Amino acid sequence: MNIVVCMKQVPASSDVKVDEKYGTLIRDGIDTKTNPYDLHALECALKIKEKLSSSKNQIKVTVLTMGPAKASEMVYDAYAMGADDAVILSDAKFAGSDVLATSYTLSQGIKIIKDYDLIICGKQTTDGDTAQIGPAIAEHLNIPHVAWVNEVVDVDEKSIKVRQDLGSLTQVSAMSYPCLITVDNSLNVPRLPSYKLKRETAGSPIRIVPFDELPDKDLSRFGSIGSPTSVEKMFPPEVKGEKTVLTGSPKEKAESLTAILKDKKIIEV
Repeated sequence: MNIVVCMKQVPASSDVKVDEKYGTLIRDGIDTKTNPYDLHALECALKIKEKLSSSKNQIKVTVLTMGPAKASEMVYDAYAMGADDAVILSDAKFAGSDVLATSYTLSQGIKIIKDYDLIICGKQTTDGDTAQIGPAIAEHLNIPHVAWVNEVVDVDEKSIKVRQDLGSLTQVSAMSYPCLITVDNSLNVPRLPSYKLKRETAGSPIRIVPFDELPDKDLSRFGSIGSPTSVEKMFPPEVKGEKTVLTGSPKEKAESLTAILKDKKIIEV
């Protein structure tokens, strides 16, 4: 059984620059981290691996990402958590991808992995927040999918049953493999990387896949060329350094805060 976990590196802070011409983030030279939701996706895969692994059923967890070679930093952290294999889709032709082009590129990477059973994605990324990549991958692959999963009810070698949070209600769905789920951060608590695994997996191979190795070589499906949507305007958040420090006894600070809120017409007293 092969579980594919789609992961992504995102900016580690809001201090980023924007390419105003193309409406994209300038990622070169900025600090990055693993998208937090994707850590929950990886933890979900590892828990399934621990539950189902046996001498007759070997579970393999493969990390898949699209990005620059720097993404190997994230991959080695995933190895130190328990991942078994990794594929990075990296090519200048992927630059400027919107949701459609990104999800199609990732679906092509999954086809390279071939014998996949379950695909797990984080619910969304902190730099895009569309929550559309996972479902779009499933549509490209023509497989069933369930989004916003907050509980794995049951799982075995042939199918998975999950509970999804739909806001005003929850729904339990069962799917046979191959299928895809996206997971919420309420699903689990991601484990920390293991120092022992970090040493054991240092230098482990990572497959770097350029555009020319993908099954579909129609350039009109990838990158900015294959992106039917574009960002009209993008700008970094305004940095506000103003702050007010209240001093005195608890009563005095409460009175001062009340006066400030009243002055700003936030409350009426």
